[in-house]
Amino acid sequence: MSPMTLSRPPLTVGFDLDMTLIDSRPGIKATYEAFSAQVGVEIDADLAVSRLGPPLEHELAHWFPEAEIEERVAQYRALYPTYAIEASLAMAGARDAIQAVREAGGRTIVVTAKNEPHAKLHLTHLGIDPDAVIGGLWAEGKAEALREHSAGVYVGDHTGDVRGAAAAGAVSVAVATGPCDEAELRAAGADVVLPDLTEFRAWWEAYCG
Repeated sequence: MSPMTLSRPPLTVGFDLDMTLIDSRPGIKATYEAFSAQVGVEIDADLAVSRLGPPLEHELAHWFPEAEIEERVAQYRALYPTYAIEASLAMAGARDAIQAVREAGGRTIVVTAKNEPHAKLHLTHLGIDPDAVIGGLWAEGKAEALREHSAGVYVGDHTGDVRGAAAAGAVSVAVATGPCDEAELRAAGADVVLPDLTEFRAWWEAYCG
């Protein structure tokens, strides 16, 4: 779908969290290192943070048998607020992207695979204040929240975000700031690919006409 096929700009824009609005790599790496030491299992934290996007359970399946995943998720999440929140930074242009939508009279929501309490901790710490935060949704599953909030645009950094936008009938705006490069994002069907969120305002204002 091309943005030009819509008769008016959407009133709600959805954003992914990790590597779209925030650079959570330093915090997640620190959490994995502490988690690895606690459970006595060697985890390559650098490798883990190079493939952010899917739910935590997907990553932990690389390091633990299926029967342990639920327990390990709980252990990791117990450590997360201590190690990940202060170490994670806002991505360039993140606050301005939220503001640009608001200036046009729109609403912003964050739809992320991260569990919702930790997503909210990140956003509060960084002073990013969307109208709603919905956690625990991945790829096509994100369409549930996007449709519920009537989001006409979804901004993300992963091919899973592109698929989520498509499943919701929303315009997919991809930013090449995560694990997927421009070619991968375009191949997945992104309507627009931006180098990062510093380019979002210009695109949004042109889109709103």
